[in-house]
Amino acid sequence: MSICSVVRTGKVLLASMLLVTLSWSQQPMSGYDRGRAEDILHVIASDVKKHYYDTSFHGVDWDARVALAKQQIETRTSFNLAMSDIAAALDSLNDSHTFLIPPGHAYRLDYGVQYQIIGERCFVTRVRPTSDAEKKGVRPGDEILGINGYQVNRDDLWKMQYVYSVLRPQAGLHFTLQAPSGEQRQLDVLATVQQGKRVKDLTGGGGGQDLWDFVRDEETQEHLLRARYREYGNQISVIKLPAFFFSQNEVEDLLGKARKHENLILDLRDNPGGSIDTLKYLTGSVFDKETKIADRKGRKETKPEVAKPLHNGFRGKLVVLVDARSASAAELFARTIQLEKRGAVIGDRTSGAVMEAKHYDETMGTDTVIFYGASITEWDLIMSDGKSLEHAGVTPDEVVLPTAQDLANDRDPVLARAAEILGVKMSPEDAGKAFPYEWPPLH
Repeated sequence: MSICSVVRTGKVLLASMLLVTLSWSQQPMSGYDRGRAEDILHVIASDVKKHYYDTSFHGVDWDARVALAKQQIETRTSFNLAMSDIAAALDSLNDSHTFLIPPGHAYRLDYGVQYQIIGERCFVTRVRPTSDAEKKGVRPGDEILGINGYQVNRDDLWKMQYVYSVLRPQAGLHFTLQAPSGEQRQLDVLATVQQGKRVKDLTGGGGGQDLWDFVRDEETQEHLLRARYREYGNQISVIKLPAFFFSQNEVEDLLGKARKHENLILDLRDNPGGSIDTLKYLTGSVFDKETKIADRKGRKETKPEVAKPLHNGFRGKLVVLVDARSASAAELFARTIQLEKRGAVIGDRTSGAVMEAKHYDETMGTDTVIFYGASITEWDLIMSDGKSLEHAGVTPDEVVLPTAQDLANDRDPVLARAAEILGVKMSPEDAGKAFPYEWPPLH
């Protein structure tokens, strides 16, 4: 069961964003593709109707909404637009964990820009070397005021990224930027295009190239999503956990290293969540008692999600780091730390994307396969204070935000402040070197 956030709903209408493109030609949709789109709608709509936790669908007439999507697909001129109609139907439920996983595109796009919400504003955090973005002068610390004509805000950014990177990848993005100096400018950033295949041959035939590409992609993701660990003398250990996809043994190994120190900083920034089991292992590793994380409210029953203490867990002082991209399981862990008064949570208000969902993976074809599916919420999660974090997030005990100048100079005042809370002096410059960012390879 997954509690990993991929897209967050907001106030911008999905349909209006889907109409905006930047010079991207698409093949007209054939009758065959239209039939496939209608088949995908039928399967996904059925999965939602069978499994969604709220049988009233938050007041949405689900059958009518699906019928509308079918009517729209009948008039669409491209397969991507048809997928967008299905995504918009799921978006009507206003649920962070219920969304379409469309078939993969026959290409991959990389815009060369990483950006996120900090406080209530959106900033460029990283720019890929040699990318079009770097060549055109986009720099960390630039504030993003608009993307493709839409104002950027906390509520809508996740949806914009979902549209422009997953549903309808663009040949480029039109940015309205403001430099730390206050100067504003507009520019078009072109994506790097990597050609691939939408239909995969995983039989090993034809030299098995698709199969080995799939294996290499998995290995790359495994490397990028590894947990990382740093020690600062005999006083502090820092664990950066990029997602909640670790076994009990792996969690125990990580916390075993931390036990050598009296202080632990657990960095959950950029962490989108993941497995409920990993959440329980991590919670059990920092408590010496059975701890209720939340009540799981489903279609027919409500039952508690409880973490049991792990043998030889960490019992020292704890600080948890979060930001606007900390979501789902990361938010549940941080809020449990607060409610149980186990440690301090610092950084930025979290995503507010907290439900428990299951991925329903579907395929078309046999030897040559198109993969698609949906994430569907099966449980609402209510914390021990009786409140849900969905659309609310976790407010840190102490809000600490990097400035535009910090981003431009690769400084990390959040980690530095966490060390200070634990009695250790660390400069923001040194903190910024703790976990160097690794760009996914272009291939």
